Amino acid sequence: MHPFYVCEIDSLDDVNYDPNLDDLMFPDSIMFGYAHPLYAASFQNMSQPIELRRSDGWILKRQISGASSYDAMGCYPLFCCRDWSALKQDFEALNKDILTLTVVTDPFGEYEYEDLKNIFNHIAAPYKEHFVIDLSQEPRAYISSHHQRNICKALKNVSVESSSQPEQLAKTWLKLYQHLIQRHEIEGIAAFSAQALIDQLSVPGIKVFCAMEDSSVVGMMLWYVQQEVAYYHLAAYTDRGYKLKASFALFQKAIDHFSATGLSWISLGAGAGVQGDTSDGLTRFKRGWSTGTRVAYFCGHVFDQARYIGLLQERGIKEGDFFPAYRS
Repeated sequence: MHPFYVCEIDSLDDVNYDPNLDDLMFPDSIMFGYAHPLYAASFQNMSQPIELRRSDGWILKRQISGASSYDAMGCYPLFCCRDWSALKQDFEALNKDILTLTVVTDPFGEYEYEDLKNIFNHIAAPYKEHFVIDLSQEPRAYISSHHQRNICKALKNVSVESSSQPEQLAKTWLKLYQHLIQRHEIEGIAAFSAQALIDQLSVPGIKVFCAMEDSSVVGMMLWYVQQEVAYYHLAAYTDRGYKLKASFALFQKAIDHFSATGLSWISLGAGAGVQGDTSDGLTRFKRGWSTGTRVAYFCGHVFDQARYIGLLQERGIKEGDFFPAYRS
């Protein structure tokens, strides 16, 4: 693996590595991060976590407003499971009060597109291109020159530390994320409740990096490690952190760290735009770190077609691009 040195800074010596991360390399580490029951439990303020026992996945059961039925969704932002071929059996075993299910698939899941079309009876379609990093490649070959210049600037003003006890950073993390919500007017599930943000710091597989100016935290970045992949989860910064370009220091240190610990891939997630839109700033930022992309699919299943059509007719809703249509 290739540590990334920039501006003659020894980027590995500055990072406090967590030796316990090596434990995540065992085969059962699929149950860390987004696949772990504690991650699903972090959403229990807005839904009921349901275990899919054959596939080893979790979904979130929600009341349909104004109806006696429920529907379900995969955990945000990605649905992960151990055995995709067992999902059909899990669907058959679900309570009959669940009307529909929607998920966005893990781009590193062990499935083929044809498998998804066979499993989900309503829709299985490419949703977004997720930017990824192949850690076998030399960072200088793929990190954009723009990003390399900003790494140099950032590392002159901030240092990066990793935490072996993320729970102790809860108060700082809540303050930073609230600032992010206000700055970008984030709404819906991506806003996360305070309790969800705290709970997610205790999910096995988490890795947290802090950008420091002297003794002050100006940015934090959260990752989840599952098998050989590190998934970028969330990040938030103070106004000072934005000015100091702390995100560039944090990403660079994370790449060094995950490369040194023997992981094969980093998943950076998608941009903010719709499929095919390359104009938003987040897309440009993530592309500047990546070696390529992998597709995440949007999948939907209807457990009772007659009830689904009946609910749409009752509410005067026509089937369209949005699924489930009654939530449009």
